[in-house]
Amino acid sequence: MIPLHMIRMGDVVEDITIDSGSSARDVIRQMENAGGFESVNVVNGLDIMESMIHDKECLRFLSFVGATISTGLRGIIRSMIQKGWFDIVITTCGALDHDIARHYSSYNQGSFTMDDGQLAKQDIHRLGNVLVPMSSYGPLIEEKMQSFLQREYNNGVRSMTTADVCSMIGRNIGESSFLYWADKTDTKVIVPGIVDGSVGSQLWMFKQSHPDFVFDIVGDSEILSSYIFKAKRSGALMVGGGISKHHTLWWNQYRGGLDYALYITTANEFDGSLSGAHVREAISWGKVTAGARQATLHSEATIILPFLYAALI
Repeated sequence: MIPLHMIRMGDVVEDITIDSGSSARDVIRQMENAGGFESVNVVNGLDIMESMIHDKECLRFLSFVGATISTGLRGIIRSMIQKGWFDIVITTCGALDHDIARHYSSYNQGSFTMDDGQLAKQDIHRLGNVLVPMSSYGPLIEEKMQSFLQREYNNGVRSMTTADVCSMIGRNIGESSFLYWADKTDTKVIVPGIVDGSVGSQLWMFKQSHPDFVFDIVGDSEILSSYIFKAKRSGALMVGGGISKHHTLWWNQYRGGLDYALYITTANEFDGSLSGAHVREAISWGKVTAGARQATLHSEATIILPFLYAALI
């Protein structure tokens, strides 16, 4: 226990006041002096993001889990990429699946308590409280991916990295897609676990009828190394955990760690999982620098990220 005479108290806790003219930025800035538990990390997160975006010598990463693209958060991710805020995106195959599916079709709102047996009989998949009609997903993605790949093959392409696949998809679909804007802004999209999803399955299926087609997963490492070893500083916004978060941290260890890091998560750290691990744990692995500006924000991403984005713009 710290002796009472050694305790140093911070500033006085102030009330938050909001009126009809208050912007998202105004509200978040007031949280700095509110002493409001997790709200402190919202303020720190905003400061980290502002510094990272405006640091012209910083290599900027965005990582997120694929499920976010099934929701309206796709629009925020798309807009951040469109504005050129990031150089590299690390995500999961589901992000590609949902981006294609929602460009050509639509998902519907549901609830977490729906009868999954009845949904299955109606050929509807449930992703949390988002409903994914089968007609909007598997068969559609298969048709589109096979046509995209055949076009590339006919043009002489015989080898592709995941970055090549993502760029290919972006070139073939329209402005509602985050992959479209990644291709337009030359933002590299890397999917280290691409075989774990519909798009990855289509790559495997395409190879069955085109045995000379090579899927070069190691080629993505060459792309990442070409960026990471030249970076004077690096930073990351990590939305959710899993492989996308870890791959971002893993590659940044090669340059001594991230200098800016904001992690948004709902996971708990008591089980030792990567998804639950706070950013500070990565310091011990050399994946985040000891002096990094870093914060772990415990919030569901579809709630907090729109407000952070609104404050940033």
